[in-house]
Amino acid sequence: PLSGTARAGERVIAVGQRGHIVFSDDAGKHWQQAAVPVSADLTAVNFPTATQGWAVGNDGVVLHSSDAGATWHKQLDGLQIGALLVEHYSALASAEPGNEQWPLLVAEGQRLTEQGADKPLLDVWFANDKTGYVVGVFNLILRTDDGGQSWAPFQDRTDNPQGFHLNAIASTGDALYIAGEQGLLLKWDDNAQRFAAVPTPYQGSFFGVLGKPGEVLVYGLRGNVLRSTDGGLNWTALETGLHVSITAGLIDAHGNYRLFTQGGQMLVSQGTGAQMRLLRQPVSTPVAGATQSAAGALVVAGSRGAQTLALEP
Repeated sequence: PLSGTARAGERVIAVGQRGHIVFSDDAGKHWQQAAVPVSADLTAVNFPTATQGWAVGNDGVVLHSSDAGATWHKQLDGLQIGALLVEHYSALASAEPGNEQWPLLVAEGQRLTEQGADKPLLDVWFANDKTGYVVGVFNLILRTDDGGQSWAPFQDRTDNPQGFHLNAIASTGDALYIAGEQGLLLKWDDNAQRFAAVPTPYQGSFFGVLGKPGEVLVYGLRGNVLRSTDGGLNWTALETGLHVSITAGLIDAHGNYRLFTQGGQMLVSQGTGAQMRLLRQPVSTPVAGATQSAAGALVVAGSRGAQTLALEP
């Protein structure tokens, strides 16, 4: 089983269970196994450049590759994350003794440390080879500005007081969004230097967000897709005709949105995301991650490994 995919230049990377990372240099026809130092299940992978990439997963694991995914080393794990939270928020508590949120976040770090390193990270996104975020369960979020050499907890910079899971993080080119449980959608506010809540008309979980400048789509449970063209101020629910969860998406080389479901269906738009239509697929395979190869083929990953699909219009 594989759960996430990414492009690293001409190469396609996929990550999955028990620390498996595989890569293909021929659009998914043949695969090689990468050298990985952990056996935790991996959930997501992101390459901001052709050579530099990061993968995340269970046990709070953060992995880094500098050779296009052939070899990986561990930058962080759940035990280290707990200690990071304690150190970071203890310093803030000392500097601001009257601020009640710092002791709460110190306690959260102590709980993470005491409970062990079993807190899953669910997604990763990097703007370049230096600045990026990892997000996960119970509002777990960290940022790095030095390529993962050091990480700063960002729990105090999210409008997520109930601690919902952060399922996905992605940029639309003009905004950075985090999608989560129970209709949670956050957007980076550069002025406030925090992820501000964006109200949405759907209260079920979102599993992904994608878009381009001037347009954003969020998708999730029971075939729900919402579209905004004004930065999240207003939303339109798209008619998908599906009641199965939408679990992966991409924008292809033609600028069309392609969304994939747990049932293996694929929805596609023409240009903008205003309308989606259902395409028939030769094999209905649950899809957890999808990317487009340099040659133009769609490579999807899921519970049955990786598959290559012809790019239908």
